[in-house]
Amino acid sequence: MKRVLAIGFLALLAACDTAEDAAEPNAAPVAVPSHAKEMQARYGEGYAMTDHLGQTRTLADWRGKVALVFFGYTHCPDACPSALYRFSQVMEILGPQAEQVQVLFVTLDPARDKPEILRDYTAAFNPNFLGLYVSPEKTPELARAFHVFYQVTPGQTPEHYSVDHGVGTYVYDTTGRLRLEIDHTATPDEVADSVRQLLAAKKD
Repeated sequence: MKRVLAIGFLALLAACDTAEDAAEPNAAPVAVPSHAKEMQARYGEGYAMTDHLGQTRTLADWRGKVALVFFGYTHCPDACPSALYRFSQVMEILGPQAEQVQVLFVTLDPARDKPEILRDYTAAFNPNFLGLYVSPEKTPELARAFHVFYQVTPGQTPEHYSVDHGVGTYVYDTTGRLRLEIDHTATPDEVADSVRQLLAAKKD
């Protein structure tokens, strides 16, 4: 997955943003660490997906928690398993505060990532992680709603293909606002520190 492609795609989408994409200006300030960039947009707010248990979900369902949202697919050879493993370490670092965090793995390959596959895949890293999906027909719409780059690369057979995708993690605060995009190179401790900041801001 080439980071430069993801950045270019996001920049193109940002140029098409409407005024309703801008975040409200009264969010509690949070220091932006070197491993992240500040986000002031409403990507994906209100967008309906289905979780691996069959329930319809939007990001509003996790208000009161910090949500870590990563887009990928279960056949991913590197970025996705390493991201979810890092998130599992983050939850251990946070200890009791982990109950106030929800990790969401959104598939960009719903044709292969059936609900039971998403369930087993996410549970292998942490039983509280949740897989989300939309239909294959709606996946391009989902990518536009969240301003996420992805591109299917054909393989030797129709069943064997790869999905190039952005590898940043969106971090939504306890009010459901997108606040940070964390780089894939961030360490578990760095991610945990960012989460703690947003949880602390909840009390202000």
